Amino acid sequence: MADVTAIILTKNEEKNIRACLESVSGFVKRAVVVDSGSEDQTLEMAKALGADVYENPFFYYAQQFNWGLNNTGVDTEWALRLDADERFTPELCEECEKLLASAEGTDINGIAMDADLYFLGKLMKHGLANRRKIMLFRVGHGCMEDRKRDPHTIIADGRYVTAKHRFVHYDFKDIDHYVAKCNWYAIREVQDYMAFKAGASQEVNTEKRLQQHRKNKFSIYYRAPKFLRCFLWFCYNYYFRLGFLDGTEGYIYHWLECYSYRFLVDAKIFEKEKFGGGIEELKAFGK
Repeated sequence: MADVTAIILTKNEEKNIRACLESVSGFVKRAVVVDSGSEDQTLEMAKALGADVYENPFFYYAQQFNWGLNNTGVDTEWALRLDADERFTPELCEECEKLLASAEGTDINGIAMDADLYFLGKLMKHGLANRRKIMLFRVGHGCMEDRKRDPHTIIADGRYVTAKHRFVHYDFKDIDHYVAKCNWYAIREVQDYMAFKAGASQEVNTEKRLQQHRKNKFSIYYRAPKFLRCFLWFCYNYYFRLGFLDGTEGYIYHWLECYSYRFLVDAKIFEKEKFGGGIEELKAFGK
């Protein structure tokens, strides 16, 4: 068992929390669940599985995660950023234990890894399927980037290594939940976009591929015409990156993720630029 605390943010995750916690039960020393008002059996299930449960009002992901990091008595050397719809495989747990052991006495302060992304029960292999993030970081040397949407794990110093095995991103919720979450995310995306237009820095000390993705997003994508860019993004991922090879599930995923969500962001940007004023915060939805 590694000297690791897993921090998991939840709201109404009774369908996911058991598989999530069980996937790391033999790997992490401690599991912390930070909940934001679950109305199902999430809290009872998490406690029964040995997790330490805390409750805190949710404003946005990065704020909630950093609250958990700083207010739940984390005393292990390493912290694991894990979502309720994510699981570690036994092979990944074994590899991470070895990587953490080899990091002792070095400047390695983070471990990045890729995801096997499932959508509607099918593994996405093409297009916008690859998800990478720094999941493990040394406590005191990392945290979550304070950003409303798409925050990355920041490594304050040292370097990171990349695991060869992949974690699993498998959400059992339905399309209704996915679409509602897209609207919630779109509000945060517009807030970040307006901060960018006001001159906020987009630099972040994280995994190199994620740094490049952030740079491309604000230097290339957002320079393209509104409403056209979302269609081009869909075509790029679905046709040129072969997303169509993932069948009907791949078509639905890429249409919702690359076109529909991005169109909604552009509509909210258009509304904001036309009428001005602030964007009303939605009540916390999910994680």
